[in-house]
Amino acid sequence: MQSDEATTPLAGSTPGTAAPAGAEEELAPGALAGAWRVEGLIARGGHGLLYAATHRASNRRAALKVLQRRFAETPGMAARFVREGVILSRLRHPAVVEYLELGLLADGRPFCAMELLEGQTLQDLIRARGRLAPDEAAALLGPICAALDAAHAAGIVHRDVKSSNVFLAGDPPAPRLLDFGVAKPTAREADSLTAIGERVGSAHAMSPEQIRGDTVDARTDVYALGVLLHQLVTGALPFSASEPYELERLHLEADPPPPSRSAPVPAAIDAVVLRAMAKDPRARFPSAGAFHDALSRAASAAAGPPAAPAGVEAPAVGVHVAIVPAGAGEAEALAQALLEAEAERALAEAGLEVDLRAPGALLATRVLPTEPARAAAERARVVGAARVLAARLAERAAADARVRVTVHAAPVLLGEGGARLGGPLFRTAEWVTEGGGAFEATSAVS
Repeated sequence: MQSDEATTPLAGSTPGTAAPAGAEEELAPGALAGAWRVEGLIARGGHGLLYAATHRASNRRAALKVLQRRFAETPGMAARFVREGVILSRLRHPAVVEYLELGLLADGRPFCAMELLEGQTLQDLIRARGRLAPDEAAALLGPICAALDAAHAAGIVHRDVKSSNVFLAGDPPAPRLLDFGVAKPTAREADSLTAIGERVGSAHAMSPEQIRGDTVDARTDVYALGVLLHQLVTGALPFSASEPYELERLHLEADPPPPSRSAPVPAAIDAVVLRAMAKDPRARFPSAGAFHDALSRAASAAAGPPAAPAGVEAPAVGVHVAIVPAGAGEAEALAQALLEAEAERALAEAGLEVDLRAPGALLATRVLPTEPARAAAERARVVGAARVLAARLAERAAADARVRVTVHAAPVLLGEGGARLGGPLFRTAEWVTEGGGAFEATSAVS
């Protein structure tokens, strides 16, 4: 049986040769990768490049993932890349991105051809819409839990389940689980690519056993599902910190916050999140399917006729901060986290309340006085503070990230104690745009 570490191309691939001196990193349109002809670059990540490509015989379009040259020359990284292709080739499931071919370019770099998806990630959806209703969250997570059960049955733990690794493709959107690049075979299979004690995954969703470098199993992915569910129903991650080690400490030691602390979520949903995020894996749901069964029951109980909101509408001003890293590496992720933390501090100092947090996005609001002149003065003050924040973030981001700060005025719905329950200001997809410079104030704040 071939080892996952081998870089021998599978059938239909182009054998590799030594890279010529001065070879270009980026593939030009028309370049060949096995049976695929490159159309153009889609995205540049921390370790690889993603291209659109077309099969020379069938004309089928695909997404072509190619490892960057400096990583391809590192045996461990090349082996990880190839292992992801091998895992996808074995794991055929409707909710897992479809594998097409694994092989080597003529310059020796590995590539993996996968189905070309059109749509958006679950992270993009949360940024655009804010929190989702429990029944919406259950519907989106159902296929992902089924895919994880299939992976676990095949002896694979994903280890990086998060909103940016769930893609919503097609109309109606169908969830697909992406990125098995750090997936780990369980004890039933040999795994020479993960050293004992190594921590692999995303810090905001990493289980305690991952952080400690202990043995992982299906319940490790269940923990990440709990983190994801919390994010879906509140619009925010359960734990947030500017320093990675502090974030790890929270996952190791702090009780997970119930979603109802941040959003109007029923106690039954709280119970699902808290069990999934138990520190001891033995206290979690035993499988992704069991997690989803409990979530479906809780969501059904909460999906009756909605009660009238116990709140009133009030005028407010909001500041939305978007921070898009230039790459997907650890350095860019750290730069993004530091910029987010600085933005959150500045917004709090300006008297705004941060209501929504997601990777790369913040929404902070301030309720305005009812007297028109005072409301106008307060809007102007917030606009000024946001403009200064945008300039400072853009300067510090430099080439590490793109920053966009948007100010808008619209009503919010206030509950007991001034808690924000929603309202037009939270529909950020209606007023946050991607183009332009680092700062924008909509016409509603003038």
